[in-house]
Amino acid sequence: MSTGSNYITVSIITATYNSAATIADTLHAVQSQTYPHIEHIIVDGLSTDNTIQLVKSSNHKGIITEGKDAGIYDAMNKGIGLANGEIVGILNSDDFYPDATVIEKVVALFKETGCDAVYGDLVYVDAIDTAKIKRNWVSGAYKRDNFLYGWMPPHPTFFVKKEVYYQYGLFNISLWGAADYELMLRFLYKHSISVAYLPKVLVHMRAGGQSNHSLFNRLRANREDRKAWRLNGLKPYWYTLLLKPLRKISQFFIKD
Repeated sequence: MSTGSNYITVSIITATYNSAATIADTLHAVQSQTYPHIEHIIVDGLSTDNTIQLVKSSNHKGIITEGKDAGIYDAMNKGIGLANGEIVGILNSDDFYPDATVIEKVVALFKETGCDAVYGDLVYVDAIDTAKIKRNWVSGAYKRDNFLYGWMPPHPTFFVKKEVYYQYGLFNISLWGAADYELMLRFLYKHSISVAYLPKVLVHMRAGGQSNHSLFNRLRANREDRKAWRLNGLKPYWYTLLLKPLRKISQFFIKD
């Protein structure tokens, strides 16, 4: 917890459930950061494997909480409620930071700009061979109207001041797979919080998102994206949510 204005504490929230196969990478990514003022919160949904044993046997010095939850977004909300840091980031249990300077650079941009949120770029890596890049998500500089053209920043790279959650709310757990989209739409587009883009890969994510596993899941995700706009009293263009999945195509054309 911060005790004054000399430093900013960053709370990183990781929701886990039977994450033993990947949690070591996530833990190491946080523990190896050069920025010293990090609180890593593990929110476990009663794993039946040895996830928690791996966390406890690591160099983890943050908060660990175990209990039944209503899904990953509910777990994230619990983590935000426990956070002592001024800045909150989400790192999934199968994701990791590409290098040791990520949090240091994120905090520096918060200080430089005085913004409410920071986001960056993300790469999808092979689930087994994490050195192999599958997709490259280059976010680009922020323009509010980009949301109308299917744009969104990659949520794992989205760092937000904790006070923004208190002011504008947490994740809407009624949404199956679009709660992260709805939250960023609410914060950035509806309430126009100030945001800064860090043109750097901030997160490596293992490929295999559930919303794209089948046509049914893609259609369900599209319905929830539309619901995200409706819940906020906003109206997209007729083509906004058709463009959202189409924007992903360029991510497969990886440039060295």
